[in-house]
Amino acid sequence: MNQLDALKQFTTVVADTGDFKQLAQFQPRDATTNPSLILKAVQKPEYAPLLQETVAHWKGRAMDEIIDRLLVRFGCEILATIPGRVSTEVDARLSFDTDATVARAERIIELYQAEGVHIDRVLIKIASTWEGIQAAEKLERKGIHTNLTLLFAFCQAVACGQAKVQLISPFVGRIYDWYKKQAGAGWDEAARSGANDPGVQSVTQIYNHYKRFGIATEVMGASFRNVGQITALAGCDLLTIAPELLAQLAASDAPLQRALHADAAKAMDLPAVNYDEAGFRFALNEDAMATEKLAEGIRAFAADAVKLEKLILAL
Repeated sequence: MNQLDALKQFTTVVADTGDFKQLAQFQPRDATTNPSLILKAVQKPEYAPLLQETVAHWKGRAMDEIIDRLLVRFGCEILATIPGRVSTEVDARLSFDTDATVARAERIIELYQAEGVHIDRVLIKIASTWEGIQAAEKLERKGIHTNLTLLFAFCQAVACGQAKVQLISPFVGRIYDWYKKQAGAGWDEAARSGANDPGVQSVTQIYNHYKRFGIATEVMGASFRNVGQITALAGCDLLTIAPELLAQLAASDAPLQRALHADAAKAMDLPAVNYDEAGFRFALNEDAMATEKLAEGIRAFAADAVKLEKLILAL
């Protein structure tokens, strides 16, 4: 059994790509997209017609509507290839506007429903700001499920659990990147790998907290830099993995052991934690890595949304 098949025994594997033509070979259950992945996909020759058709069909509509229709078009193509759910992202420029995020999410769901897609097959991706988490709480009450992304801090995960969001995506690789950059020449790769990787430690803490306190929110580790980070989180509810790393897992027959165990977490002596808005904002502010990475991630997704708009305007 290769490592990918071994991993699938105790973790739901999700493909982290907008390139739906790559999906079938890895047979993931779910798939995630974001503005950067969609931007990357539409610049490939095989996806140019899809972009052109969507833009031509909806020419004259507001740019934000055309973008949403393009995201949903990709989502529908992905859903035709996988048995599970696709995550579709709300514009990152709305990350600090609860009402606008709710409205945009509702429209994305309506567009999917118009294509005959059941509401349970879509997760709306929202940045894990305080405003984003409040928007997700409102959407979940309406039966619209959410995936809270750009999650770097324990306080973000706790607040998402309180809001009863469907799923969170803690970013393993970006946490690792920050600590590695901070350490500079003093970084010891071997000593900070596997279970000692700071990104792996972050997801492990969140997973154990959720299982210990019976929080139903799914934990989906994301943004991996190497296979070691993935195997160190075997047993996590879900892991979303880029095609290159899926290929490496499929090509390896090295043994793979389960690393995270819900039953073990339930027996742990962990403190109960809750946050109101002031407590959340202070805890996030105390975490330099999470503060920097959240802001950087929103800026990057917003910049790619602008690039996508420019591509559309050029057609």
